[in-house]
Amino acid sequence: MNISSNTQPIHGNYRGYYTKRPFVHDPRLTLLPTSIFKDARVLDVGCNEGWVTCEIAQSWGARRVIGVDIDDTLVRAAWKRRRTVWSQQEPATHEATPADDHPSKGKKRKKCSEECHEFPRIPRPEYFPASCEHMFSPLPIPAARSPEDAHTFPHNVMFYTADWVNHDIPEDANQYDVVVAFSISKWIHLNGGDEGLRCFFHRVHSVLLPGGKFVLEPQEWETYAKARRMDAKLKENAKSLQLRPEDFERVLSEIGFGPAQHVGITGEGGFRRPVDIYVKTG
Repeated sequence: MNISSNTQPIHGNYRGYYTKRPFVHDPRLTLLPTSIFKDARVLDVGCNEGWVTCEIAQSWGARRVIGVDIDDTLVRAAWKRRRTVWSQQEPATHEATPADDHPSKGKKRKKCSEECHEFPRIPRPEYFPASCEHMFSPLPIPAARSPEDAHTFPHNVMFYTADWVNHDIPEDANQYDVVVAFSISKWIHLNGGDEGLRCFFHRVHSVLLPGGKFVLEPQEWETYAKARRMDAKLKENAKSLQLRPEDFERVLSEIGFGPAQHVGITGEGGFRRPVDIYVKTG
């Protein structure tokens, strides 16, 4: 679905979202267990311009990361973001060491064989300054030279334009170990009503492997008021909403998820929100 740039971002499809919520490394990810993405197939729903998607693919040991967004303009920007992140990465031929912000930070250094078994050495992100890309243009992405290359950044990440709540993407057939839904539940709820939100939760459950994890950043009910003023349809839909964010755990339990793991709250101002993990149990 292609959404005009003149259209109000009624799906939460803000351009320049990460200039309003700036970070180098997303603080929501740091709340999660360090091993959650290790060797995982990951789906990032509502990926926007791909910042989180690329970070998971590059720095968290994921095997495959798929970003999906309803807005084609944002998906095109996500592909550009992938190339930008690649252009700043430490060359693979350099003797790479775990980055200071890698999940292994703070652990006592181990012998190489033991350390590499737990967290394989990866080239450091942001090795080159952003000015290099502006001066010399982004680096071309080379073809994968081996099957293992396909599971390392930048080859392990791709993006789709789709209304994922209502339509499958090809990658869904192989299912996922982790589904991430950051800053998206409110927009699904306002656009699709209670049934639309339930449909989303059912979709997540259906594409997760047994024991798979659903990472949800629920947006508080108070924040719905501003969003529904953006569009007459959202305002009308909001009148019939019965579910509240505090009901999400109950609904997810009914679908087949275990109790919420409340891993913490992060962010500032209007972006200060909780992050929860739900495990598929049935």
